[in-house]
Amino acid sequence: MKPLTLPPRLLMGPGPINCYPRVLQAMSHQLVGQYDPAMTGCMNEVMSLYRDVFDTQNQHTVLVDGTSRAGIEAVLVSCIEPGDKVLVPIFGRFGHLLCEIAERAGADVHSIEVPWGEVFEPEQIEAAIKQVRPKVLAVVQGDTSTTMLQPLEHLGEICRRYDVLFYSDATASIGGNPFHTDDWGLDAVSVGLQKCLGGPSGSAPITLSEHYVDLVRTRHHIEAGIREDSHQAARGSRIRSNYFDIPMILDYWGESRLNHHTEAASMLFCARECAINLLEEGIEASIKRHKTAGDAMLAGIQAMDLMPFGNLSHKMNNVVGVEIPDCVDGEAIRQQLLLDFNIEIGTSFGPLKGRIWRIGTMGYNARQDAVLHTLQSLETVLRRAGHKMALGEGVDAALGVYASAGASYE
Repeated sequence: MKPLTLPPRLLMGPGPINCYPRVLQAMSHQLVGQYDPAMTGCMNEVMSLYRDVFDTQNQHTVLVDGTSRAGIEAVLVSCIEPGDKVLVPIFGRFGHLLCEIAERAGADVHSIEVPWGEVFEPEQIEAAIKQVRPKVLAVVQGDTSTTMLQPLEHLGEICRRYDVLFYSDATASIGGNPFHTDDWGLDAVSVGLQKCLGGPSGSAPITLSEHYVDLVRTRHHIEAGIREDSHQAARGSRIRSNYFDIPMILDYWGESRLNHHTEAASMLFCARECAINLLEEGIEASIKRHKTAGDAMLAGIQAMDLMPFGNLSHKMNNVVGVEIPDCVDGEAIRQQLLLDFNIEIGTSFGPLKGRIWRIGTMGYNARQDAVLHTLQSLETVLRRAGHKMALGEGVDAALGVYASAGASYE
């Protein structure tokens, strides 16, 4: 077998994206033991760093070893007991995912839906809460299947009034769009690294309020073999997953360092570097960079006589949906971009499969040269496929956005 060699793709889809070089370098560090002071010190640093990433004072801010879906499952399976009511507002594929995970945890799941391409008004969610009286409101902030960003800032106050746990998955949005855990009244948040944070999939940072932790601690179980006489039995039902048992994960990350799993050290180093990279740039500066890149891509798409998808007033900064012109084969265009230009853009799911492309500008790829190269390559492929447009207008429109922003992000 030859050493692994992969083509030099520019990943301009909805994620994953190309990693920041410094993140890849961090992952190459040699391992140390899981209780080595260097290792536990790194874990403590990660907790502190992600409090800043999440904009929270939550003590319980840790990593779940696994993809972003692992973070979702850990949060939901740990707080849901069979029969608990959960409300999920669905505006894309990943709302359906929250429903499925909650159902598998035994929840009585209720959902409300809007057409893909739209988001909810807070009054719609409050009305559903009043009717359902759920234990948990579970909502995606940014759903890459539709490219829409659900406003969250008014939902925390609503949840407090009705004594509802407020959880959001912000995998696709954090780092490129505003997110304020404490100010918005969130009880639990989970994310992944493979979008605006500029890392690979495989680690899921989460942050948990004291209210959430107090609730799940009633189900605190300690495995036989490490259980001591001083440990108390759970007052509630045992959490149905061992691996995603948040009280046990918190024991491992906390001062007791009670063994639960062996931390994925390389992903820990990676997650640490993702956070440092974001915080050194500055969260507001990162959001501005993502918005400028997203605005440039949108302007370029529109100048190429392509129609963006959805309600643009609620579009994520870091990804745009593009209606596929009737005159071209959408998958053939994607394949030609990939094989001839080494650029990947995304298709979509469900009712949008074959209807839209999704073009991302996030993390390391939220930069001017990546935006311009993608637009120029897409123009070439579309022109050869018969799509009529003014040549060069896409790149010119994007350059205009960068000029108006006052700086290029190279």
